[in-house]
Amino acid sequence: MTQFSRRLPAVVLALLMLLLAATAVQAREMVSAARDGVMLRTGPSPRAAATWSIDRGYPLEVLGRKGSWLRVRDFENDRAWVRSSRTVRQAHVVSRASALNVRSTPNTRARIVAKAGYGDVLRTLERRGDWLKVRTGAGRVGWVSRKLVWGW
Repeated sequence: MTQFSRRLPAVVLALLMLLLAATAVQAREMVSAARDGVMLRTGPSPRAAATWSIDRGYPLEVLGRKGSWLRVRDFENDRAWVRSSRTVRQAHVVSRASALNVRSTPNTRARIVAKAGYGDVLRTLERRGDWLKVRTGAGRVGWVSRKLVWGW
């Protein structure tokens, strides 16, 4: 048996673990606010203090569950609890850029059809590589770089 063939099982195991880790990262659970004025709270109870409110479409990553409540985080890594009935599984992203260009095609040289600012929510319509086709709050449709937004 060669030295290479003795190491092969360890290499295969390492590659398998990397693949599983990458899949787990991609499999994060996301939700969005179902309507305007959804309250986020310090605990999983309607009596817990409200920390802030979000509007329709605002994306959140689910970190955990307790009964009918979801432990979530937003794009700034703020954490809170939200009632699951106040969320939907409708893909949205939020701009992390101070000036996000929404383009006519998925290309940095394409015509700019709209702009979004930091924290603006956009409805995700399609994914193509490193680009997302989105709809702005004003109804304009175009493409943004995935690197400049957070959500799904």
